[in-house]
Amino acid sequence: MAIVVGQPAPDFTLHETPQQRRSLRDYRGRNVVLVFFPGAFTPVCTTEMCALRDRLDGFKAVNAEIVGITVDPPFVQAAWKVAHDVGYTFLSDYNREVVTAYGVAFPDLAGLDGYVCANRAVTVVDKEGVVRHHWVGESLRVEPDYDKLQAVVAGLA
Repeated sequence: MAIVVGQPAPDFTLHETPQQRRSLRDYRGRNVVLVFFPGAFTPVCTTEMCALRDRLDGFKAVNAEIVGITVDPPFVQAAWKVAHDVGYTFLSDYNREVVTAYGVAFPDLAGLDGYVCANRAVTVVDKEGVVRHHWVGESLRVEPDYDKLQAVVAGLA
């Protein structure tokens, strides 16, 4: 499925912890920055998630929530979040349903046949649940333009 700017974002429900689940609809009334990334404890992903952590106040100032999504299990995400003092939510798409629905599944990571992770991608969803921005990296090593991303979100305020 392809994500189309101007169309409703596909809803989903994923694990934040083994016991707690979150849905995209839980964020209605706030802008949401869905940040898909290949995996916790990897160099580029750590740089990206920490860059967003360092800009978190700017996103909150315009009523936006950052939500990281990876196929890692919630246990790994929780350990990574603590290790890097990250103050936003991570959701586990261990079944690969959301990365598939958002068109950001990345097959055969590092030559591992059959292993699907998330491509590096960002989808901005507005307060009403409509996609306002969708970016997919041309490679797993390419990070989003953080200034542009903040400008997109600030434009929704």
